[in-house]
Amino acid sequence: MTDVRRTTRALGRAGEDIACAYLERKKYTIVARGFRLFRGEIDIIARDGETLVFIEVKARADESHGRPEESVTPGKQKQIRRIALGYLQAHPCPGVDCRFDVIAILFRGERDYRLEHFVDAF
Repeated sequence: MTDVRRTTRALGRAGEDIACAYLERKKYTIVARGFRLFRGEIDIIARDGETLVFIEVKARADESHGRPEESVTPGKQKQIRRIALGYLQAHPCPGVDCRFDVIAILFRGERDYRLEHFVDAF
């Protein structure tokens, strides 16, 4: 594995850790992290009150490739929806409301970042 890939993976993991801490401060309950299915993954599954929330976290070191949230393309949204359906089949929650959020994190330094939470993003 190259240094760039390790750095990207570490950046993503740091972003997910920050997102979880943010969500817990907002009184969300983290249900699962890194739910994998169909060669894809949902970063965080949480409860916001009675609503089950599937959350995609995008972290970037800079904006040279665009804003983090811009990488949640229609194709990525379709994949997340498929994985969410698979999660619901494996963990039935009859009648529960669901939504899809995006948390975008732009790092400016090791401890300096901007977090944006897009509720009901798609």
